[in-house]
Amino acid sequence: MEYQLQVKHNINTLKHDLPTLFERDISYDIYTQNIYFQDPVNKFKYKFNYRIIFWTLRFHAKLFFTEIYFDVHDVHQKDEQTILATWTVRGVLRVPWKAKVFFNGYSNYKLNDNGLIYEHIDTWDRSPKEILQQFFRKR
Repeated sequence: MEYQLQVKHNINTLKHDLPTLFERDISYDIYTQNIYFQDPVNKFKYKFNYRIIFWTLRFHAKLFFTEIYFDVHDVHQKDEQTILATWTVRGVLRVPWKAKVFFNGYSNYKLNDNGLIYEHIDTWDRSPKEILQQFFRKR
């Protein structure tokens, strides 16, 4: 029963935190100390580094974008030990031609026996190179 309560807490926390991750910090109580994170450009372990990646996202969002959004489409328990979040990142770059950035992705969160998240793997619908190319397109 406690496990399912923790899973429910995780899902509610993710639903609350993810839409504003470019604006304010997330809650870290749902993650283990040795959280492993991977996306198409980063790979690391430990909560300290996990905190840094979210700080870096906020910093670069303010520096490089006039508008940036993390649209969360769904967060649900996929199976006993996995939470799945589907999302879209979209934004307008701080360049004279106001290039737009857009890509979809999903996050797989793996749960330990206490229901805490020990692994976060992000998958994107296009390569980092394709996303970077959007920076130079005039729209």
